[in-house]
Amino acid sequence: MIRTLLALNGALIRGALAFVLTTQEDIEVVAEVDRAEDIGAAMRMQRPDVAVADVKFFGAGALANGIAPSEPPPVLVLVDPRRPRVLGNALRLHCQRLGFLGSDVAPERVIEAVRRLACGGSVVDADLVVAALSRDHPLTEREVEVLEIAAEGWPVVEIASKLSLSAGTVRNHLSRIVGKTGARTRIEAIRIARERGWI
Repeated sequence: MIRTLLALNGALIRGALAFVLTTQEDIEVVAEVDRAEDIGAAMRMQRPDVAVADVKFFGAGALANGIAPSEPPPVLVLVDPRRPRVLGNALRLHCQRLGFLGSDVAPERVIEAVRRLACGGSVVDADLVVAALSRDHPLTEREVEVLEIAAEGWPVVEIASKLSLSAGTVRNHLSRIVGKTGARTRIEAIRIARERGWI
């Protein structure tokens, strides 16, 4: 039996995938979480063989910090195909036990990927990876991290704390981001970056 953890935003999507997976005789969903900070505890408690996670949990290294076990299971990362460049955050973890699929794939492909990862195989959507590695936007890696956290609604002080930066440095990053995106405000910069797949 392949013990599987789901780390996905949205109860409807998570529940639907859980239902699909549990219809398989060889797959059991042992935990469901919707916050990156809950992943480590769920993994320590349930010891899944495979995790399926939204790429958003990799923002600013969130999943890397959330996984506490010394031997974390392989993770199938689901990526919005309209925003493949956010996959870069996951790729920068240099983890050998990650698989990547578009979040719009047929359920059968997720089932196949879970089985493949559980057996030590690899899962890579080549188109996603190529798009993620082609950097044709003006933001630096640090600016992307700052903007991703800002997009979650955190104030400057919290962004600074999460990234171990000073509040002044975060303000400077945000100011440069606004300028580089051609926006007038931080909110507009977030919208532009999302539309163009930069975050």
